[in-house]
Amino acid sequence: MIKKQYANQSRLRRHLRVRKRLTGTSERPRLCVFRSGNQIYAQIVDDSQGRTLVSASSRDADLATVKATLKAPAEGEDATPGAYRGIEANRRVQVAYQVGSLLAERAKAAGLTRVVFDRGGYIYHGRIAALADGARKGGLDF
Repeated sequence: MIKKQYANQSRLRRHLRVRKRLTGTSERPRLCVFRSGNQIYAQIVDDSQGRTLVSASSRDADLATVKATLKAPAEGEDATPGAYRGIEANRRVQVAYQVGSLLAERAKAAGLTRVVFDRGGYIYHGRIAALADGARKGGLDF
């Protein structure tokens, strides 16, 4: 019998494998990421208390003005990490970067600076890398 391999089942298996070792504490909560086809969601979770401390997504009203002004980067810019070089003109990657910086801004307002990054079973590439880079540039340490 041929078994079907579903992408989301594989991702969930990878996610569980990573979550065995990765937990968020009060000192260093977990930054977890979920991406759908068009949107990206991120939240900072304290697993010891079981509650979400800060969250941001591409559906936030704060990003509505940012989405309208997105443009391709200048020719001479080469500060793009290798994980998503070449696709920085992609609107969804730019929005993911903005979500990361918005999350970092909200986390700093809540008094959080150090987190553990949980990529959710996704490959550290494209939108996931852009979100992480935006969070790092916003001041989060991971």
